[in-house]
Amino acid sequence: MPAAPHPPGVGPTGGTRDRPSDRGSTLKDVTEPADDVVPRLRVITRELPPMDDVLAYTTPYDPLFWSRRGETLAAFGDLLTLRWVGEHPGDATISERWRAIAAAAEVDDPVQLPGTGLIAFGSFVFDPRSERENVLRVPGMVVGRHGGRAWVTRLAFDDTPDEPEPELPPRSPFGPHWSATLGPGRQTAEKYQDAVRQAIEAIGSREVAKVVLARDIVGTVPAGSDLRRLVRSLLEGYPDCWVFAVDGLIGASPETLVTVSGGTVTARVLAGTVARGGDADADVAASIGLTRSQKDQDEHRFAVQSVLTALGPHTSSLAAEDQPFTLKLPNVWHLATDVEGVLSEDASSLDLLSVLHPTAAVAGTPTRAAIDVIRRLEPFDRGRYAGAVGWTSASGDGEWAIALRCAQIDRAAPSSPTAPITAYAGAGIVADSVPESELLETRVKFRPIVEALA
Repeated sequence: MPAAPHPPGVGPTGGTRDRPSDRGSTLKDVTEPADDVVPRLRVITRELPPMDDVLAYTTPYDPLFWSRRGETLAAFGDLLTLRWVGEHPGDATISERWRAIAAAAEVDDPVQLPGTGLIAFGSFVFDPRSERENVLRVPGMVVGRHGGRAWVTRLAFDDTPDEPEPELPPRSPFGPHWSATLGPGRQTAEKYQDAVRQAIEAIGSREVAKVVLARDIVGTVPAGSDLRRLVRSLLEGYPDCWVFAVDGLIGASPETLVTVSGGTVTARVLAGTVARGGDADADVAASIGLTRSQKDQDEHRFAVQSVLTALGPHTSSLAAEDQPFTLKLPNVWHLATDVEGVLSEDASSLDLLSVLHPTAAVAGTPTRAAIDVIRRLEPFDRGRYAGAVGWTSASGDGEWAIALRCAQIDRAAPSSPTAPITAYAGAGIVADSVPESELLETRVKFRPIVEALA
C-alpha cells in the first residue's frame, strides 16, 4: 500500500534530523493534517547507557521537557503538530485523532518503558472558550530516562529514506544567564481582593459553593533566551513536582491530573494551602493549622469529590483515603489526597482528560457555574494556565499534570529585543474566605516561578 501523503506544510524531514543547537529562536510552523489524512509514522527506540542529565538534549529556545524525581523526557524537532482553538481539532476529538495516528504508526520499541516508542507532548487550555491554542506535538527525537535506564527515540514519516540506527545527539551548551522583568498584570492586588469579595457574594447567593480565582503578573524576557535555564532552576528547587516545558509554557506543578499506566489510573488532588513557617516550630504549627482549618478541609473535599465523580463511570474500582495528608513543598503545605482505580474500558489518558478537566481544584463547584463566575471576575484569558500539560503514548498511557506554578513565554515580535511573559497564581474561594489571606496565598504560589525567573 502506498504511504499516505504528507499534509501541506508537513514534510518528511520534520525535526528528525535537527540537533538541539540547530534550532532557531522561533518555533517551526507545522501544519495540522487534514481530518481525512492520517500521517504514517515510523518510530525506533534504542537503549542507551545510563545518564544523569538529559535537559541539554532539548532545544534552548523552544524546549520540550517533562520530569519528576529523575524520570525525564527531553525532545526536539517538530515532526507533527496539532493545534486548535475550542474543544476539538476538527470533527474528531483529540483522543480519536491520536488513536488513529498511533494505529497507523510503525513502532520498533524493544525497551518498553514509560515514554519510549511513539509519544506526543500536549498542553491544553483551561477554558474551552479560550482564544489561545491547544497543542499536541510529536517531536523528531526524544531522549529519556526512567528507573536508571536511558534511551533515544527517532520519529519520522514512513517514506523518509532509511537512516542509521538512532544515536544520542550532541548536547547543546547552555546559553548565558538571563532574568525576567516582571510587574503587576491586569488583576492587580487591589482588584483581586475585590474579585474575592464578589466571589464570596456569589457563594452567599448559592450561585456556587466554591470558585478558584487567579491573578496575573506580566513582563518580558530577553529575546533568544535559553529557556532551559528556567527549567533547570525549577528542577533544582522543586524535584518532587512535575517540571514541564511545552510550547512556551514552563513550570513546576505539584498536582497530578491523571496518570494512566497498564490499565491503572491514578491522580493526586491538592486543595487547601498554607505558607511554610519561618522556623521549625512555625512550620509545624502551619502544618497542624492547615489540617484543622475547616475552610481548607471544605475546599479539599469539593476537589476530591470532583475527581471521584468524574472517574467513577470509567473505572471498575476506585479508592481514595478518607482524610487528606499534608504535602510539604519548599514554599507551601498542601492538603493532598491520592486517588487510584482500575479502568473499566479501553480508555486512554486523553479520554480521561476530557472528563476530569477542569477539576474543582482549579475551577470550583459546581464546575460549570464556577467557570461562569471566573469568566465574569477574571479580566484575562487564562490560556493554558490551570489546563492539562503532559504526554501520551501510542497505547494511550501517559502522565498529565495541572499546569500550575508556571509562566507562558510567547514569541518575540520581529526585531523586538524582548519576548512577553505572563505568570498566574490562584486560590480557592469558599464562604469564609478572607480577601487579604487569599491574596497572600497567591503571593506564596507565585514564588517558585518568580524566583526561578530572577
